[in-house]
Amino acid sequence: MNDFPQFMKCASNLIPKDQQNTPDIEGYYYTAADGSQMAFWEYKADRVSKEHTHDYDEYMVVVQGEYTVTINGEETVLHAGDELFIPKGALQGGRVKAGTRSIHAFGGTRVK
Repeated sequence: MNDFPQFMKCASNLIPKDQQNTPDIEGYYYTAADGSQMAFWEYKADRVSKEHTHDYDEYMVVVQGEYTVTINGEETVLHAGDELFIPKGALQGGRVKAGTRSIHAFGGTRVK
């Protein structure tokens, strides 16, 4: 597969552009009963994610492609099947290659 299934792309779950840390990407989210969220993104072009922090933990897995994540200045290159835990408060950013897809779980509310 080179795309997430259409049922996962409900327009009401589209992450607003002003809440993206990476420009020109498509992302969708789901919120759990406790307020934690899961999100998934498709990157159609090479992009840079600006540095930012969260006040909750984050877990991510790359489904396809390559994502270089920077946590507190240290780079980790992730490929399909690679997972990463990002502790709350960590300064994070990165670079992603076109065609990458990733899934993220947040221990809090990422999308308002």
